[in-house]
Amino acid sequence: MRVIGLMSGTSHDAIESAAADLVLDGDALLLRPLGHLAVPYPDELRARVAACLPPAVTTTQAVCALDSGIGQAFAGAAARALRELCGGVADLVVSHGQTVHHWVEDGIVRGTLQLGQPAWIAEATGLPVVSDLRSRDVAAGGQGAPLVGMTDTLLLRGLPGTPAALNLGGIANVTVLAPGADPLAFDTGPANALLDAAVHHFTGGAAAYDADGRRAAAGRVRPELLRVLLDDPYYRRAAPKTTGKEHFHLPYLERALDAVPTPTPAPDDVLATLTRLTAVTVADACRTHGVTRLVASGGGTRNPVLMRMITEELPGVPVRPSDELGLPSDAKEALAFAVLGFLTVHGLPGTHPSATGARRATLLGSITPGLEPLRLPEPVTQPPRRLRIVH
Repeated sequence: MRVIGLMSGTSHDAIESAAADLVLDGDALLLRPLGHLAVPYPDELRARVAACLPPAVTTTQAVCALDSGIGQAFAGAAARALRELCGGVADLVVSHGQTVHHWVEDGIVRGTLQLGQPAWIAEATGLPVVSDLRSRDVAAGGQGAPLVGMTDTLLLRGLPGTPAALNLGGIANVTVLAPGADPLAFDTGPANALLDAAVHHFTGGAAAYDADGRRAAAGRVRPELLRVLLDDPYYRRAAPKTTGKEHFHLPYLERALDAVPTPTPAPDDVLATLTRLTAVTVADACRTHGVTRLVASGGGTRNPVLMRMITEELPGVPVRPSDELGLPSDAKEALAFAVLGFLTVHGLPGTHPSATGARRATLLGSITPGLEPLRLPEPVTQPPRRLRIVH
Protein backbone atom coordinates (compact mmCIF):
# COMPACT_ATOMS: atom_id res chain seq x y z
CA MET A 1 0.00 0.00 0.00
CA ARG A 2 1.31 3.43 -0.94
CA VAL A 3 0.66 5.93 1.84
CA ILE A 4 1.26 9.68 2.19
CA GLY A 5 1.81 10.98 5.74
CA LEU A 6 1.26 14.64 6.64
CA MET A 7 2.45 16.29 9.85
CA SER A 8 2.79 19.77 11.29
CA GLY A 9 4.21 19.90 14.78
CA THR A 10 4.13 22.35 17.64
CA SER A 11 6.52 24.69 15.83
CA HIS A 12 3.74 25.21 13.20
CA ASP A 13 6.24 26.37 10.58
CA ALA A 14 5.68 23.85 7.78
CA ILE A 15 3.76 20.79 6.69
CA GLU A 16 6.02 17.76 6.47
CA SER A 17 4.91 15.35 3.75
CA ALA A 18 6.40 11.88 3.32
CA ALA A 19 5.41 8.94 1.16
CA ALA A 20 6.20 5.26 1.55
CA ASP A 21 5.26 1.86 0.26
CA LEU A 22 4.16 -0.29 3.20
CA VAL A 23 3.55 -4.03 3.29
CA LEU A 24 3.20 -6.64 6.02
CA ASP A 25 5.63 -9.54 5.77
CA GLY A 26 5.13 -12.03 8.60
CA ASP A 27 5.94 -10.26 11.86
CA ALA A 28 7.62 -7.37 10.03
CA LEU A 29 6.26 -4.18 8.52
CA LEU A 30 8.35 -3.30 5.48
CA LEU A 31 8.66 0.42 4.74
CA ARG A 32 10.19 1.77 1.54
CA PRO A 33 10.58 5.57 1.73
CA LEU A 34 9.64 7.40 -1.46
CA GLY A 35 10.84 10.83 -0.40
CA HIS A 36 9.63 13.77 1.62
CA LEU A 37 8.80 17.45 1.24
CA ALA A 38 8.56 20.38 3.63
CA VAL A 39 5.86 22.82 2.55
CA PRO A 40 6.02 26.07 4.56
CA TYR A 41 2.80 27.53 5.85
CA PRO A 42 1.91 30.82 4.16
CA ASP A 43 2.99 33.66 6.46
CA GLU A 44 -0.58 34.84 6.95
CA LEU A 45 -1.82 31.36 7.92
CA ARG A 46 1.08 30.79 10.28
CA ALA A 47 0.36 34.12 11.97
CA ARG A 48 -3.28 33.11 12.41
CA VAL A 49 -2.25 29.76 13.92
CA ALA A 50 0.07 31.54 16.37
CA ALA A 51 -2.67 34.03 17.28
CA CYS A 52 -5.03 31.14 18.13
CA LEU A 53 -2.68 29.20 20.39
CA PRO A 54 -2.83 29.34 24.20
CA PRO A 55 -2.68 31.47 26.21
CA ALA A 56 -4.35 33.64 23.55
CA VAL A 57 -8.13 34.05 23.54
CA THR A 58 -9.84 33.13 20.29
CA THR A 59 -13.31 32.77 18.75
CA THR A 60 -15.23 29.94 17.12
CA GLN A 61 -15.13 31.95 13.88
CA ALA A 62 -11.32 32.03 14.02
CA VAL A 63 -11.19 28.31 14.78
CA CYS A 64 -13.56 27.54 11.90
CA ALA A 65 -11.50 29.65 9.50
CA LEU A 66 -8.32 27.94 10.65
CA ASP A 67 -9.84 24.49 10.23
CA SER A 68 -10.54 25.30 6.59
CA GLY A 69 -7.30 27.20 6.00
CA ILE A 70 -5.11 24.47 7.49
CA GLY A 71 -7.13 21.82 5.65
CA GLN A 72 -6.53 23.62 2.37
CA ALA A 73 -2.80 23.94 3.12
CA PHE A 74 -2.60 20.24 3.96
CA ALA A 75 -4.54 19.45 0.78
CA GLY A 76 -1.97 21.37 -1.27
CA ALA A 77 0.88 19.53 0.45
CA ALA A 78 -0.82 16.18 -0.15
CA ALA A 79 -1.39 16.96 -3.83
CA ARG A 80 2.28 17.89 -4.21
CA ALA A 81 3.38 14.67 -2.50
CA LEU A 82 1.04 12.63 -4.69
CA ARG A 83 2.45 14.26 -7.81
CA GLU A 84 6.13 14.64 -6.92
CA LEU A 85 6.78 11.64 -4.65
CA CYS A 86 4.28 9.06 -5.86
CA GLY A 87 4.04 9.66 -9.61
CA GLY A 88 0.33 10.34 -9.18
CA VAL A 89 -0.44 6.93 -7.68
CA ALA A 90 -1.21 6.33 -4.00
CA ASP A 91 -3.78 4.53 -1.87
CA LEU A 92 -4.15 6.55 1.32
CA VAL A 93 -3.38 9.89 2.96
CA VAL A 94 -2.84 10.14 6.72
CA SER A 95 -3.09 13.63 8.16
CA HIS A 96 -2.09 14.59 11.68
CA GLY A 97 -3.37 18.13 11.20
CA GLN A 98 -2.24 21.01 13.40
CA THR A 99 -2.57 20.74 17.15
CA VAL A 100 -4.08 23.92 18.58
CA HIS A 101 -4.93 22.63 22.04
CA HIS A 102 -3.95 19.65 24.18
CA TRP A 103 -6.16 19.89 27.26
CA VAL A 104 -4.33 18.56 30.33
CA GLU A 105 -5.55 18.92 33.93
CA ASP A 106 -3.51 17.49 36.82
CA GLY A 107 -1.67 15.22 34.42
CA ILE A 108 -4.89 13.85 32.88
CA VAL A 109 -5.63 14.60 29.23
CA ARG A 110 -9.26 15.70 28.91
CA GLY A 111 -9.23 16.36 25.19
CA THR A 112 -7.08 17.24 22.21
CA LEU A 113 -7.82 19.35 19.15
CA GLN A 114 -6.10 19.11 15.77
CA LEU A 115 -7.36 21.37 12.99
CA GLY A 116 -7.15 20.77 9.24
CA GLN A 117 -10.46 19.57 7.79
CA PRO A 118 -9.67 16.29 5.95
CA ALA A 119 -12.43 16.82 3.38
CA TRP A 120 -10.16 19.32 1.60
CA ILE A 121 -7.45 16.65 1.31
CA ALA A 122 -9.89 14.05 0.00
CA GLU A 123 -11.19 16.51 -2.60
CA ALA A 124 -7.71 17.55 -3.73
CA THR A 125 -6.29 14.02 -4.05
CA GLY A 126 -9.33 11.80 -4.54
CA LEU A 127 -7.89 9.51 -1.86
CA PRO A 128 -9.32 8.33 1.46
CA VAL A 129 -7.89 10.20 4.45
CA VAL A 130 -7.24 8.99 7.99
CA SER A 131 -7.24 11.92 10.42
CA ASP A 132 -7.87 12.88 14.07
CA LEU A 133 -5.57 10.13 15.28
CA ARG A 134 -5.15 11.28 18.88
CA SER A 135 -8.73 11.48 20.13
CA ARG A 136 -9.45 7.75 20.37
CA ASP A 137 -6.49 7.15 22.67
CA VAL A 138 -7.63 10.05 24.87
CA ALA A 139 -11.14 8.56 25.01
CA ALA A 140 -9.55 5.30 26.19
CA GLY A 141 -7.85 7.12 29.06
CA GLY A 142 -4.53 7.76 27.33
CA GLN A 143 -2.45 10.87 26.86
CA GLY A 144 -3.03 10.90 23.10
CA ALA A 145 0.70 11.43 22.70
CA PRO A 146 3.40 10.85 21.77
CA LEU A 147 1.90 8.78 18.95
CA VAL A 148 5.30 8.15 17.37
CA GLY A 149 5.72 5.52 20.11
CA MET A 150 4.37 2.69 17.94
CA THR A 151 6.74 3.38 15.02
CA ASP A 152 9.64 3.98 17.42
CA THR A 153 9.00 0.66 19.15
CA LEU A 154 8.90 -1.26 15.88
CA LEU A 155 12.11 0.49 14.76
CA LEU A 156 14.04 0.00 18.02
CA ARG A 157 13.05 -3.61 18.64
CA GLY A 158 16.08 -5.85 18.24
CA LEU A 159 18.65 -3.19 19.08
CA PRO A 160 20.94 -4.11 22.00
CA GLY A 161 20.73 -2.63 25.48
CA THR A 162 18.01 -0.11 26.26
CA PRO A 163 17.57 2.00 23.13
CA ALA A 164 15.42 5.12 23.03
CA ALA A 165 14.10 7.29 20.22
CA LEU A 166 14.18 11.05 20.75
CA ASN A 167 12.12 13.50 18.74
CA LEU A 168 13.01 17.19 19.00
CA GLY A 169 10.12 19.30 17.76
CA GLY A 170 8.44 22.10 19.64
CA ILE A 171 8.22 19.57 22.47
CA ALA A 172 10.77 16.80 23.06
CA ASN A 173 9.57 13.24 23.47
CA VAL A 174 11.24 9.88 23.97
CA THR A 175 10.27 6.26 23.44
CA VAL A 176 12.21 3.81 25.62
CA LEU A 177 12.39 0.09 24.91
CA ALA A 178 13.99 -1.71 27.86
CA PRO A 179 14.63 -5.47 27.66
CA GLY A 180 11.68 -7.46 28.97
CA ALA A 181 9.58 -4.33 29.57
CA ASP A 182 6.65 -2.78 27.76
CA PRO A 183 7.42 0.30 25.65
CA LEU A 184 7.31 3.65 27.43
CA ALA A 185 6.80 6.97 25.62
CA PHE A 186 6.42 10.48 27.02
CA ASP A 187 7.17 14.15 26.54
CA THR A 188 10.31 15.20 28.39
CA GLY A 189 9.57 18.94 28.14
CA PRO A 190 10.23 21.77 25.68
CA ALA A 191 12.61 21.38 22.76
CA ASN A 192 12.10 24.33 20.40
CA ALA A 193 8.90 25.76 21.92
CA LEU A 194 10.51 28.16 24.41
CA LEU A 195 13.52 28.82 22.19
CA ASP A 196 11.34 29.88 19.26
CA ALA A 197 9.11 32.01 21.49
CA ALA A 198 12.16 33.74 22.95
CA VAL A 199 13.78 34.45 19.57
CA HIS A 200 10.53 35.82 18.18
CA HIS A 201 10.17 38.04 21.25
CA PHE A 202 13.76 39.30 21.39
CA THR A 203 13.86 40.11 17.67
CA GLY A 204 10.44 41.74 17.57
CA GLY A 205 9.24 39.06 15.18
CA ALA A 206 12.16 39.47 12.74
CA ALA A 207 13.37 35.90 13.38
CA ALA A 208 11.41 32.77 14.21
CA TYR A 209 14.17 30.53 15.55
CA ASP A 210 17.84 30.43 16.56
CA ALA A 211 19.43 29.38 13.26
CA ASP A 212 22.10 26.72 13.87
CA GLY A 213 22.03 27.66 17.56
CA ARG A 214 24.30 30.62 16.83
CA ARG A 215 22.78 32.93 19.42
CA ALA A 216 22.81 30.24 22.10
CA ALA A 217 26.46 29.56 21.25
CA ALA A 218 27.22 33.28 21.75
CA GLY A 219 25.59 33.31 25.20
CA ARG A 220 26.34 31.58 28.47
CA VAL A 221 24.08 29.43 30.60
CA ARG A 222 22.69 31.32 33.58
CA PRO A 223 22.45 28.80 36.48
CA GLU A 224 19.91 30.88 38.41
CA LEU A 225 17.50 30.92 35.44
CA LEU A 226 18.07 27.23 34.77
CA ARG A 227 17.21 26.43 38.41
CA VAL A 228 13.93 28.35 38.15
CA LEU A 229 13.01 26.57 34.92
CA LEU A 230 13.90 23.11 36.26
CA ASP A 231 11.67 23.68 39.29
CA ASP A 232 8.60 23.05 37.12
CA PRO A 233 6.58 20.17 38.66
CA TYR A 234 6.09 18.66 35.20
CA TYR A 235 9.58 17.20 35.24
CA ARG A 236 8.83 15.28 38.44
CA ARG A 237 5.65 13.65 37.15
CA ALA A 238 5.81 9.95 36.36
CA ALA A 239 5.57 8.78 32.75
CA PRO A 240 3.56 8.43 30.60
CA LYS A 241 2.90 12.17 30.46
CA THR A 242 2.42 14.83 27.82
CA THR A 243 2.66 18.58 27.57
CA GLY A 244 2.60 21.30 24.94
CA LYS A 245 2.51 25.00 24.15
CA GLU A 246 -0.48 25.29 26.46
CA HIS A 247 2.17 25.09 29.19
CA PHE A 248 5.47 26.17 27.62
CA HIS A 249 4.90 29.57 26.00
CA LEU A 250 6.22 33.14 26.14
CA PRO A 251 4.32 34.22 29.30
CA TYR A 252 5.71 31.11 31.03
CA LEU A 253 9.23 32.22 30.12
CA GLU A 254 8.53 35.80 31.17
CA ARG A 255 7.37 34.59 34.59
CA ALA A 256 10.60 32.60 34.95
CA LEU A 257 12.68 35.65 34.03
CA ASP A 258 10.77 37.75 36.58
CA ALA A 259 11.71 35.19 39.24
CA VAL A 260 15.44 35.57 38.53
CA PRO A 261 17.37 38.11 40.63
CA THR A 262 18.43 41.20 38.75
CA PRO A 263 20.06 41.92 36.41
CA THR A 264 17.85 40.25 33.80
CA PRO A 265 19.87 37.82 31.65
CA ALA A 266 20.89 39.05 28.21
CA PRO A 267 18.90 37.56 25.31
CA ASP A 268 21.72 35.28 24.14
CA ASP A 269 22.18 34.03 27.71
CA VAL A 270 18.46 33.22 27.86
CA LEU A 271 18.76 31.21 24.63
CA ALA A 272 21.84 29.36 25.91
CA THR A 273 19.98 28.53 29.12
CA LEU A 274 16.86 27.34 27.28
CA THR A 275 18.98 25.13 25.05
CA ARG A 276 20.65 23.65 28.13
CA LEU A 277 17.20 23.14 29.69
CA THR A 278 16.19 20.88 26.82
CA ALA A 279 19.46 18.95 27.04
CA VAL A 280 19.20 18.49 30.82
CA THR A 281 15.57 17.37 30.79
CA VAL A 282 16.15 14.94 27.91
CA ALA A 283 19.22 13.53 29.66
CA ASP A 284 17.45 13.24 33.03
CA ALA A 285 14.65 11.25 31.39
CA CYS A 286 17.14 8.97 29.66
CA ARG A 287 19.13 8.35 32.85
CA THR A 288 15.97 7.61 34.82
CA HIS A 289 15.12 4.80 32.42
CA GLY A 290 18.63 3.48 31.85
CA VAL A 291 18.93 4.43 28.19
CA THR A 292 22.10 3.11 26.55
CA ARG A 293 21.57 4.40 23.00
CA LEU A 294 19.65 7.41 21.69
CA VAL A 295 18.25 7.64 18.16
CA ALA A 296 17.38 11.27 17.39
CA SER A 297 15.08 12.92 14.85
CA GLY A 298 13.10 16.11 14.35
CA GLY A 299 13.93 19.71 13.58
CA GLY A 300 16.02 20.11 16.73
CA THR A 301 18.64 17.74 15.31
CA ARG A 302 19.60 20.55 12.92
CA ASN A 303 20.69 22.66 15.91
CA PRO A 304 24.33 21.66 16.50
CA VAL A 305 24.50 23.48 19.84
CA LEU A 306 21.50 21.58 21.19
CA MET A 307 22.88 18.24 19.95
CA ARG A 308 26.28 19.00 21.51
CA MET A 309 24.67 19.83 24.84
CA ILE A 310 22.62 16.61 24.82
CA THR A 311 25.80 14.65 24.13
CA GLU A 312 27.56 16.46 26.99
CA GLU A 313 24.70 15.60 29.37
CA LEU A 314 24.78 11.92 28.36
CA PRO A 315 28.44 10.86 28.44
CA GLY A 316 28.86 7.30 27.27
CA VAL A 317 25.48 7.18 25.50
CA PRO A 318 25.80 7.26 21.70
CA VAL A 319 23.46 9.84 20.15
CA ARG A 320 22.83 9.14 16.48
CA PRO A 321 20.29 10.33 13.89
CA SER A 322 17.52 7.95 12.84
CA ASP A 323 18.97 8.18 9.31
CA GLU A 324 21.55 5.60 10.43
CA LEU A 325 18.67 3.12 10.83
CA GLY A 326 17.32 4.05 7.40
CA LEU A 327 14.54 6.37 8.59
CA PRO A 328 15.12 10.00 7.44
CA SER A 329 15.17 12.17 10.57
CA ASP A 330 13.44 15.08 8.82
CA ALA A 331 10.59 12.82 7.69
CA LYS A 332 10.25 10.48 10.65
CA GLU A 333 7.11 11.95 12.17
CA ALA A 334 5.30 12.14 8.83
CA LEU A 335 6.32 8.54 8.11
CA ALA A 336 5.21 7.54 11.62
CA PHE A 337 1.72 8.84 10.88
CA ALA A 338 1.75 7.02 7.54
CA VAL A 339 2.41 3.85 9.53
CA LEU A 340 -0.43 4.62 11.95
CA GLY A 341 -2.91 5.14 9.11
CA PHE A 342 -1.76 1.91 7.48
CA LEU A 343 -2.40 0.06 10.76
CA THR A 344 -5.84 1.68 11.11
CA VAL A 345 -7.12 0.60 7.69
CA HIS A 346 -5.84 -2.93 8.36
CA GLY A 347 -7.76 -3.09 11.64
CA LEU A 348 -4.68 -2.91 13.85
CA PRO A 349 -4.15 -0.74 16.94
CA GLY A 350 -1.75 2.17 16.73
CA THR A 351 -0.80 2.48 20.39
CA HIS A 352 0.75 0.56 23.26
CA PRO A 353 -1.19 1.21 26.49
CA SER A 354 2.09 1.35 28.40
CA ALA A 355 3.26 4.18 26.15
CA THR A 356 0.20 6.44 26.38
CA GLY A 357 -1.40 5.29 29.65
CA ALA A 358 -4.62 4.17 27.95
CA ARG A 359 -6.76 1.36 29.32
CA ARG A 360 -6.26 -0.60 26.11
CA ALA A 361 -4.71 -0.40 22.68
CA THR A 362 -7.02 1.32 20.21
CA LEU A 363 -7.63 1.72 16.52
CA LEU A 364 -6.80 5.34 15.76
CA GLY A 365 -8.46 8.00 13.68
CA SER A 366 -11.48 8.68 11.52
CA ILE A 367 -11.68 7.89 7.81
CA THR A 368 -12.90 10.33 5.17
CA PRO A 369 -13.67 8.56 1.86
CA GLY A 370 -12.05 9.71 -1.36
CA LEU A 371 -13.73 9.99 -4.76
CA GLU A 372 -14.31 6.25 -5.05
CA PRO A 373 -16.37 4.03 -2.74
CA LEU A 374 -14.39 3.22 0.39
CA ARG A 375 -12.77 -0.20 0.17
CA LEU A 376 -10.63 -1.21 3.13
CA PRO A 377 -8.14 -4.09 3.11
CA GLU A 378 -9.05 -7.34 4.80
CA PRO A 379 -8.47 -6.96 8.55
CA VAL A 380 -5.19 -8.37 9.87
CA THR A 381 -5.18 -10.22 13.18
CA GLN A 382 -1.45 -10.33 13.88
CA PRO A 383 0.21 -6.92 14.40
CA PRO A 384 3.82 -6.45 13.28
CA ARG A 385 6.58 -6.69 15.86
CA ARG A 386 9.31 -4.85 13.99
CA LEU A 387 9.86 -2.29 11.26
CA ARG A 388 12.27 -2.97 8.41
CA ILE A 389 13.36 -0.12 6.18
CA VAL A 390 13.96 -1.26 2.62
CA HIS A 391 15.33 0.70 -0.32
